[in-house]
Amino acid sequence: MSFPLLTVTAAVPAVGAVLTAAVPAARRTAAKWLALLVSLATLALAVLVAVRFEPGGARYQLTESHPWIPDFGVRYALGVDGIGVALIALTALLIPFVIAAGWNDADPLETQSTRWRPTQGFFALILMVEAMVIISFEATDVFLFYIFFEAMLIPMYFLIGGFGDRAHAGSDENAAAQRSYAAVKFLLYNLVGGLIMLAAVIGLYVVAGNFSLQEIAAARAAGTLDMSTNVERLLFLGFFFAFAVKAPLWPLHTWLPNAMGESTAPVAVLITAVVDKVGTFAMLRFCLGLFPDASKWATPVILVLALISIVYGALVAVGQRDIKRLVAYASISHFGFIIMGIFAMTSQGQSGATLYMVNHGLSTAALMLVAGFLISRRGSRLIADYGGVQKVAPVLAGTFLIGGLATLSLPGLAPFVSEFLVLVGTFARYPVIGIIATIGIVLAALYTLVLYQRTMTGPVKEEVRTMKDLRLREVLVVAPLIALLIALGVYPKPLTEIVNPAVEHTMSDVHQKDPKPEVAVEAKNGEAAK
Repeated sequence: MSFPLLTVTAAVPAVGAVLTAAVPAARRTAAKWLALLVSLATLALAVLVAVRFEPGGARYQLTESHPWIPDFGVRYALGVDGIGVALIALTALLIPFVIAAGWNDADPLETQSTRWRPTQGFFALILMVEAMVIISFEATDVFLFYIFFEAMLIPMYFLIGGFGDRAHAGSDENAAAQRSYAAVKFLLYNLVGGLIMLAAVIGLYVVAGNFSLQEIAAARAAGTLDMSTNVERLLFLGFFFAFAVKAPLWPLHTWLPNAMGESTAPVAVLITAVVDKVGTFAMLRFCLGLFPDASKWATPVILVLALISIVYGALVAVGQRDIKRLVAYASISHFGFIIMGIFAMTSQGQSGATLYMVNHGLSTAALMLVAGFLISRRGSRLIADYGGVQKVAPVLAGTFLIGGLATLSLPGLAPFVSEFLVLVGTFARYPVIGIIATIGIVLAALYTLVLYQRTMTGPVKEEVRTMKDLRLREVLVVAPLIALLIALGVYPKPLTEIVNPAVEHTMSDVHQKDPKPEVAVEAKNGEAAK
């Protein structure tokens, strides 16, 4: 039997979470190093997955399949395509930075009992989320995917509600209540989406008789899948609703600003750069793969919702006074671009959407982690409490600027390539939507540059005057992310070579081809007339 690489890649952080949680209360530093080493081992396995993956080979590779619940046709079935490989690599890459950035965020307070072990719990929960996200990207059995799609809510609930941002906890008597509200709202929104999806999963089994992506696709291709138009549309809506909550898509987005605002900066990165990507990934793999006709039927409405997300998220970000909530609303706008690219039904749009998932993860991680370092020094999330930071902490200000420029998709940085492809792919089929979506680019420049101007430039505020610059650990967290943003902005080919074949398969699923440019068609007709 071949080595179960995909299982091991997901199992290592899961086992590491258990071991980290079991570290004695007095050995907090040992728990931190153990979690970091486990995350690095997972990253090495993710790199091995990427190396062993052949872009020109079979659609799903490194496959594993074992009976799990035979009476109901449920199998433990794993496999990765190019999109899954890219997102597994992103997840495994970001977790070590999340752990290093949150190195001291969960140390117990002096008022807490020495028997309380928040440090071990904090890092164990992060590793458990990593394991569940990775196996979600690997699952080719719908029921298996659903289990982990829902299960990741539990550790995320405790990370949001139990480990809030200490920068304002001491001065805000309602901090615990606000964290609890944000955690419960996150859980309820996603649970409702998950319950609706569960009904759709059961309906899919009734229609198809199994949960296998490959078998359902083969039955559809052979014309033996007995699924009426109305049933397909209802099942599609059940799946899409759950993914739209996770993504998050307007108007199901309202949990995200609360969750990110009340979390520590590393947990906020975990939410928007890692966990939320499961929603957009699932739209490609499950919505388009299982329900191609219903996906095309719903496309006009989804594109409008994505467009609203783009403009609305950017507009609200412009008016934010809280740094974390500004990044949260900016992410809502970016997810609108991702969803727009997916449902543009063009190869450029879907390639751009996949690249956007990766690049948004890198840029948001860089910006949010530096913002977290800034907030921890000043003890405030309010933009108005800063000013002149670049004069006292130039390295912090410089990295903050690069993270912000990546967020607004400056040419030369990685998000530009993905945003450009999404807009080109959308314009090719839906020109009006593509044109209106460019408003989001203008607004992104506005909220990013205004944020930098108000916090980093101008007179040095008295409370900022003694602010220290980034420490070595913090530089080591941010510098690789910035290097990747620049490298993928200049040379994205290694990523596109992995992603593009998977996009071609998705386009084939929905029976779509890229529209021919009208200018080229007119020129050809003109030559024929001559």
